[in-house]
Amino acid sequence: MGRPSRETGLLDTELDALPPELRWREWMTRVEAVIFAAPEPVTRELLSQIVGRGCSIDLLIEDIANELAARPYEIVAVAGGWQFRTRPRQAEVLKAAFGGTTTGADITEGDMLVLASIAYHQPVTRGVLSDMLGREVSRDVIGHLRRLDMIASGPRSPQPGAPYTYVTTRKFLEHFGLETLRDLPDLEALEDAGLLSRTEMTDGMAISEGDSEQEPVEIGADEWGKTP
Repeated sequence: MGRPSRETGLLDTELDALPPELRWREWMTRVEAVIFAAPEPVTRELLSQIVGRGCSIDLLIEDIANELAARPYEIVAVAGGWQFRTRPRQAEVLKAAFGGTTTGADITEGDMLVLASIAYHQPVTRGVLSDMLGREVSRDVIGHLRRLDMIASGPRSPQPGAPYTYVTTRKFLEHFGLETLRDLPDLEALEDAGLLSRTEMTDGMAISEGDSEQEPVEIGADEWGKTP
């Protein structure tokens, strides 16, 4: 008989009564079901609660990914866990079906430059951001990115007055399909490829605290780090 899950109720995680091949298949099914149903990336710790002690989560994910190779969706490593996502090649199909408004965040090009600057230089203060970009980064921009849960307050700076610094959030990683900040694309490579124009984006950035006339653009998860 299989042993119950370690102190988590009646779920049999070891599945000792099943032959190895069927045991592995059942673990794959469980992992796929949990990732499919979860509203956010599923962590290794959570998955370890539904499979056996000696089961390799990474190998399970690899086998599931191989079986999904011909499907329009995939399992991706993002924000310290795993999540189902539609494959990037389906972006035009989804845009045609939904108008490109269901998954993008309301981020202007100027907001995007500020967000990118925070991502690459965090923790960073608003004053330092303004110095880097050559224009004042308004509180409205910071507030908007905070409301989108893309950034949060970091530690106070040792500068006079101890201003707050800003850092990116787990939502930022999820939105742009990054597992960790180490997966950020090379900034110079983005500029060289024409995917990030510091000059053009700065020209559209808010320079006063009341500015709100920029047209929002849809920034989808597949836009970050996209190569030609």
